[in-house]
Amino acid sequence: MSVGLLLITHRHLGVELLETATSTLGLCPLQTRSLEVFAEDDPQILVTRAVHLLREADAGDGVLVLTDAYGSTPGNVAVAAAEGHAARVVSGLNLPMLLRVLNYPDRPLAELARAAAEGGRNGILDLGEQEPLGS
Repeated sequence: MSVGLLLITHRHLGVELLETATSTLGLCPLQTRSLEVFAEDDPQILVTRAVHLLREADAGDGVLVLTDAYGSTPGNVAVAAAEGHAARVVSGLNLPMLLRVLNYPDRPLAELARAAAEGGRNGILDLGEQEPLGS
């Protein structure tokens, strides 16, 4: 068994990030689903769809739900869908976060959630503040 992964994002962001990460790694080691959220979507219907996808993604050890923006519709849907399930929600989805998660597919849910948050934070750098290579 392993942790499942559910991406809940604005429009096609989750699908594109997952496609990029999978292409980079050459595989997707987790049972993964994605929910695209559009401005015209009914939030209650989205929650129902998210719960269905969460159940599909659950490979037995819970589901890590990654969403792009806390307080947004995708973030609110993620939180609502995760209630009452073996799930953890981490917001601020970016490519380094997703790559970190996919690189450690055997970690338990709580540890994978921490790794996701750490990967997302550590992937943000102000490159103007970096020392040039070789100096």
